Amino acid sequence: MHELSLCSALAEIVRRRAEQRRVQVIHLRIGQLRQVVPETLEFCWQMVSAETGLEGSVLQIEHVPAALHCRACGAQHAMGDEVAFACRSCGGLDVEAVSGEEFVVTALDLQAA
Repeated sequence: MHELSLCSALAEIVRRRAEQRRVQVIHLRIGQLRQVVPETLEFCWQMVSAETGLEGSVLQIEHVPAALHCRACGAQHAMGDEVAFACRSCGGLDVEAVSGEEFVVTALDLQAA
């Protein structure tokens, strides 16, 4: 369950950025290739934030689908539900992920002082 370690690191980042202000919502962009289970992440967040200044804050997750770019033919396409690192246009294996690897805090909603 790597979600627990992700939440521990996330809590440290959020505490530093919030600077003693109460955090209401943490906005995240999480890519498909990160293999994060949203329900598990939210459960772990509740555990990590319990009895801290972050208790009661919630995660708002924007899911980013994986997309591949083929270096051989130049095609770009969404990966879809089936994780396959091959070009759908030419079948080539010389592909790179151009999205789907994100795990980014995009914003914090803080309580007004």
